[in-house]
Amino acid sequence: MYTQYLFTLFFLAVITFTSSTLNGQGCVAIRQYAACGGSNPATALLSPGQWQGNMNYRYFKSFRHFRGTHEEPDRVANGTEVINHAHAWDFSLNYGLTNRLYVTATLPFVQNVRSSLYEHGREERNTTFSRGLADVRVGVGFWLMSPERSPKGNLALGLGIKLPTGNYQATDIFYNVGPNGGPQVRPVDQSIQPGDGGFGATLELQFFQEVSPALSVYGSAFYLANPRASNGVRTFRETLSPVLANEAVMSVPDQYALRAGLSWAPSLPALSFSLGGRYEAIPVRDLIGGSGGFRRPGAVASVEPGVGVSLGKLTFSLSAPIALWRNRPQSLTDRATELATGQPRNGDAAFADYLVNFGCTFLIGSAAVPAMDGH
Repeated sequence: MYTQYLFTLFFLAVITFTSSTLNGQGCVAIRQYAACGGSNPATALLSPGQWQGNMNYRYFKSFRHFRGTHEEPDRVANGTEVINHAHAWDFSLNYGLTNRLYVTATLPFVQNVRSSLYEHGREERNTTFSRGLADVRVGVGFWLMSPERSPKGNLALGLGIKLPTGNYQATDIFYNVGPNGGPQVRPVDQSIQPGDGGFGATLELQFFQEVSPALSVYGSAFYLANPRASNGVRTFRETLSPVLANEAVMSVPDQYALRAGLSWAPSLPALSFSLGGRYEAIPVRDLIGGSGGFRRPGAVASVEPGVGVSLGKLTFSLSAPIALWRNRPQSLTDRATELATGQPRNGDAAFADYLVNFGCTFLIGSAAVPAMDGH
């Protein structure tokens, strides 16, 4: 009965997320979030007064250009591709108020490098940089089942807010675009800005269900709603083409992610392996508020292998989502231009082949719940 209830709730949540947005995520994820955590959400179960510290590192290199689902390999062949190297660290702390209710806070940091031709007068390749504190998140979560009565399966609902603590006006030097073709200080591209400049609301689900002593199902879903339409930071895209006049300032877009898969713990309880699917997206339109300004909508579907090692209260996890499908749909500007001119239009975006996610979790305090076999 509990198993059927958990599966029903989880898949209803997935259906709700995918039907409430029109399209998916942008070229490179504008914000990195470790909200959809590891392959064993049971590690998030805490006793009253127990603390849990987490560190998550994420890296990707985006360089493959897509229009819709069609790749443009000539960009790499001709050396005109845009390359982003993105590093992000999330440091979070969870605290158990009861054995079902917990609070959480996340302190994120980023370091990004972007290399391109078109941003530097199309004459030579140059790089721009950004680094520092990103947007802090705080929230509360609740396990719907009593851990004592349902130690082998549970579903948690989390609500939170995102604070605009990250710099969303980071600048660097751009070459061959200033007065008389000289250098000029401008805001860096939206994809490498540490913050987005808006207050946001987050909704998160975590799910796990033991199938056998060594095998369990996991899943998670995350949605960030950003009501603010745009943050007023100039993009200079209107200088590239009159068509891009309504993309002169940066948008503050929503973002969401879905994960599900299987986790297998062999004869060694400290070692586990996982295999699942991952879907990350930035929609064309936001759920709440306006959707104006410049954004790169799109989506990435990946297969995600992973491994975890538990050493007492210390747990390490490593996963490498590999992109199987990438899509850069029409933006609002693309659609408006196509309607006005009658000519097809679809902007491009650069995607990564894979991501690297490394996580570390440390528990402080007594054991949270009765131990589950194989975990």
